[in-house]
Amino acid sequence: MLKFLESQVRASTLILTSLAWLLTASAAWAQLDNRAFLSRAPLGPAYEHQLRLDVRGFMFNKDNEYFNKIDPGLTYFGAQLAPRLVYYPAGNLRLEAGVFLWKNYGTTRLRQVRPLFTLKYRQGPHTLLFGNLEGNLHHGYIEPLFDFERVMTNQLEEGVQYQLQTPRTSLDAWVNWVRQQYRFSNFQEEVAGGLALEHRLLTDSARWLVALPVQFTATHRGGQIDTIDKPLQTLFNGATGLRVRRGLTSRFVSALHFDGYVTYFNDYSFTEELPFKSGTGLYLNVGADTRLSNLQLAYWSGKGHISPLGGRLYQSVSSSPVDVNYTERQRQLLILRVLRDYRLPGQVTLTTRFEPLYDLNNGLFDFSFALYLNFNQSFLLSTLRPNR
Repeated sequence: MLKFLESQVRASTLILTSLAWLLTASAAWAQLDNRAFLSRAPLGPAYEHQLRLDVRGFMFNKDNEYFNKIDPGLTYFGAQLAPRLVYYPAGNLRLEAGVFLWKNYGTTRLRQVRPLFTLKYRQGPHTLLFGNLEGNLHHGYIEPLFDFERVMTNQLEEGVQYQLQTPRTSLDAWVNWVRQQYRFSNFQEEVAGGLALEHRLLTDSARWLVALPVQFTATHRGGQIDTIDKPLQTLFNGATGLRVRRGLTSRFVSALHFDGYVTYFNDYSFTEELPFKSGTGLYLNVGADTRLSNLQLAYWSGKGHISPLGGRLYQSVSSSPVDVNYTERQRQLLILRVLRDYRLPGQVTLTTRFEPLYDLNNGLFDFSFALYLNFNQSFLLSTLRPNR
């Protein structure tokens, strides 16, 4: 009987681990292979009553050599550390508390010191999180809707998140409470949220994957207890398209893939503060995974596109402190991406990314180069048996 129970526990753990891998892989391949940056908190019967120390470390250096009026060049150089104490009251319930430390190089002070609190509960294909979310790149958005650089500048999201994972469908719905407003505050409250859904139309042993993604984000600024006279703002961004991937048996090229999306922007605010009330975009990506590196060629054509959470390069409005009011209603970009992950000892992954781009409208050539180090490790401290 004992052996039977042990075999059932092992089988359940394997199933749950497989589901977690599927969810991670789905998010990772939404546009780029971002698996090195993902750290989903595991659940399963094998963890029941365990007390663990989880440590996530992230070091980054990204140099944007941009000379356009929409997204000015800048450099990110720093490190983040997030140690957490984790306890599993049950195999499908995880409680964690820790601290997030962020240090940018070139300054003597920490950029952020923030507490971390998360409750994660799973029942079948459903997962619910309260507190710090599995956010940012975990959502799996395309870059015009969600900027990759937020992994360095806006790492934490706090609120509530629902995840669904079945053999064919992945869903991530979330609300990030960005800024809390209090009585007599001299600022607005801010909230962001969205949904990222992918339904796999075809996945077979021949290594074909055909999927239909649907994504949207929404941001809101407002409140009724502040002391400033500033209008409400509600912005919506959506995208849908088709994703195709074909695994190969070649020694040099392991996979080919295509991602095509149409995007939509709308300003639902009562007042018109932005230069464009609505906008559209076309985002096409073709790529190949090779033994030397992963390659991707992307084409972006945006018309009146504005996205508060999206990549600055794709916007029709400027983020430059010099050209504040500059706009480009029509924006066209061609971007080449050369990506590579190196697995180092000690659960460390080194990621290199080189991304030259050409502005088709203005005839400008820009590029960026980045190095990232990701470390994720979990240490078992003790197994706590409750008193009976």
